[in-house]
Amino acid sequence: MRQILAATDFSTRSQRAVRRAGLLARQRGADLMLLHVVDDDQPAHLVELERGEAAKILGEQVQSVAELRGIPCRHVVTAGDAFDAILRTAETAAADLVVMGAHRKQLLRDIFVGTTIERVIRTGSRPVLMVNTEAAHPYVRVLAAVDMSDASARALQAARTLGFFDNAHLSVVHAFEAFAKSTMFIADVPQERIDRHVAEEQQRASAELQAFLQSQGYGDVPWSRRIEEGDPFRIISRAVKDVNADLLVVGTHGRSSIAKILLGSVAEEVLRSLEVDILAVPRAAARG
Repeated sequence: MRQILAATDFSTRSQRAVRRAGLLARQRGADLMLLHVVDDDQPAHLVELERGEAAKILGEQVQSVAELRGIPCRHVVTAGDAFDAILRTAETAAADLVVMGAHRKQLLRDIFVGTTIERVIRTGSRPVLMVNTEAAHPYVRVLAAVDMSDASARALQAARTLGFFDNAHLSVVHAFEAFAKSTMFIADVPQERIDRHVAEEQQRASAELQAFLQSQGYGDVPWSRRIEEGDPFRIISRAVKDVNADLLVVGTHGRSSIAKILLGSVAEEVLRSLEVDILAVPRAAARG
């Protein structure tokens, strides 16, 4: 990892992201860029006034935030729409990782437009680290949510390339569906046979997960594995708590906007609901 971009709006949420970005830059020997975006939908003189004030605050942060001291760090202030400016700056700077604070929940706007961080993930090509917690120490318990899709493969590749698996206890969680279970239940099949069917499906899912991890070069890695039948979000949430994960790795599938509104997605539900730090890897993020 050579370049990290941390976007900040000077909120407490963003301050946590800045501190984590500084810690990561120090760990990885990377350069750090701090970015603040000024809303340009206002008179030009106000835009310039806010740009000057923002540059002053960023400069003060570089000097005062402990995690930023002694690392290569520069700051940029630009004007425009927040998510578009973040994407443009990330591309221009060739950022390997974008770090942002957890979003402020605004239910109706979130449903029909999406939060800034969700739009950055949905339309961007860079892995995004959403920071929910204080940067007290490096990540030591990393949980990867895997559905054995190309999205999961990209997420594992990005997390490994960025160094998030280094010196960490690694866990993987996979949720499977026993497709015949509901039909058997309706048909009043004895519970023993239903349980046997679920156990067989779990064994099959376990073999598929092992093959998937082996295909990604993780066959010999001592993953702690959780393979459970049921709703993926609930299983991921429970796994986060049970392993006390401080980082969750997820891939995103990049479905259409209509599908997102009507159906939602596991990745979006995870981003909106869990209080753990989350590395979200969009579909275009695998760059080798």
